[in-house]
Amino acid sequence: MENNYKTLLFRCENGVAAITLNRPQIANAMSVELMQELLAVANLCDDDPAIRVVSITGSGKYFSVGGDLKAFYTAEKGAGHSVQEATSFFHAALSRFARMKKPLVIAVNGTAAGAGLSLAILGDYVVAVDSAKFTMSYTRAGLSPDGGATFMLPRMIGLRKTKELMLLNSILSADQALDLGLINEVVTAEQLEEATSRVVEEFAKGPTVAFGSVKQLLMESASASLETQLEREAREIASNARSRDGQEGMAAFLEKRQPVFEGK
Repeated sequence: MENNYKTLLFRCENGVAAITLNRPQIANAMSVELMQELLAVANLCDDDPAIRVVSITGSGKYFSVGGDLKAFYTAEKGAGHSVQEATSFFHAALSRFARMKKPLVIAVNGTAAGAGLSLAILGDYVVAVDSAKFTMSYTRAGLSPDGGATFMLPRMIGLRKTKELMLLNSILSADQALDLGLINEVVTAEQLEEATSRVVEEFAKGPTVAFGSVKQLLMESASASLETQLEREAREIASNARSRDGQEGMAAFLEKRQPVFEGK
């Protein structure tokens, strides 16, 4: 299945949805239109039960340099209105990706800055090329972060390092991002497609419902008490045990064979 978008490439085959940010001529800068289309594909991926895993990468030499500041600054209704419109689409798309049952794999093919960094670290598994750079860049343009960066980064790398990245716009190499836990794997440019496919295929064969439970429980844990989280865990594991994949997984374990999950 393929859909025609102006700023994205989208392909879905064998349970794998592949999204490519496609504005290589301006380093995949995110316009209002791109963010609106990103929300459209996020909704599609979340809603389609045939999709088992989603991947996102960029075309050209960059993953994304973030928001399209030129378009925002020159917008007829003003930068504030344009940015507000863009973030309404962008944030809704990120929320959908974060809360969908399917795992999200991000392949960082080049520099990820600003909103591009926010999108990159949203992945459940992130592979980056060794030449990739990671930077916030917002305050350099007199702006504050968006894309959930102020939620995700402190939880991933701590408040002290987050302040450094956001206030001083430090630039991280791929190896530094790996050491901090922002990404999972560093590969060469020639290895990126193979490495991404390996992870995507593993997720596509896995228990999608259980993956969704893991994502939901981890997302909710930041604001939950221990007792609340224990109750949520009890409900989720019981629900998984009733699912078709849960039944198959337990049977396969007892029969000492590899399970065949259907994502149901």
